[in-house]
Amino acid sequence: MVRVLIADDQSLILESLEMMLSLKEGIQVVGTARNGREAIELADRLLPDVILMDVRMPVLDGVASTEAIRSRHPAINIIVLSTFDDDEYVFKALRNGARGYLLKTIPMEELAQAIRTVHAGGVLMDPEVAVKVFDHFARTGNPAESGAGQRRGADLQTADAGAMLNRSDRRIVRLIGTGLSNREITARMNLSEGTVRNYISNILLKLHLRDRTQIALWAVQNGLVSMGEAVTEEGEPT
Repeated sequence: MVRVLIADDQSLILESLEMMLSLKEGIQVVGTARNGREAIELADRLLPDVILMDVRMPVLDGVASTEAIRSRHPAINIIVLSTFDDDEYVFKALRNGARGYLLKTIPMEELAQAIRTVHAGGVLMDPEVAVKVFDHFARTGNPAESGAGQRRGADLQTADAGAMLNRSDRRIVRLIGTGLSNREITARMNLSEGTVRNYISNILLKLHLRDRTQIALWAVQNGLVSMGEAVTEEGEPT
């Protein structure tokens, strides 16, 4: 059962999401918040598996609350669910640790599957949003743009970063880049989930990245995965 917290300041959307998602198999809505501050407080108290986070909310917006929750509870996965595909919101949400950025036009069945995918370790973005993100990072070469991340992001433009990855590391990076979860990577590589998690932890250390989202972006930036493969999540590149 995936325990979900929903944060949205529009009552109609909040209540609709709560009602519809509660009907989906394997999903339990454990709480609702109407602003970013409430989302943080409920995250502290309820420790949900996944949070659906609106962007524009009073008191504290979804981008700032995403950063606060991820810093306090790294195991909580956050999907930004917005009516906007504004570049500024997209990039800030991903830098702050969001595991997905989806538009509210997404069909309910697809949203339920997105929740399950992110809970299983995957990363998801609306295709229109993904094109903007990959295009941005392909131009800037900088998947981490805040604090020490600026220096580290610049380091990723060198061949040395990729050279630190062994053959298994690179294959896992490619699989993450195409949207596979830890469980799917485990099946594909015939490894235990614990071994895959250890590989991912080592990859993050080697590349000075923070999470799977940045690994996926690094894979595209460095040519391990093409933009089309990353957007459509069609499986391992050939």
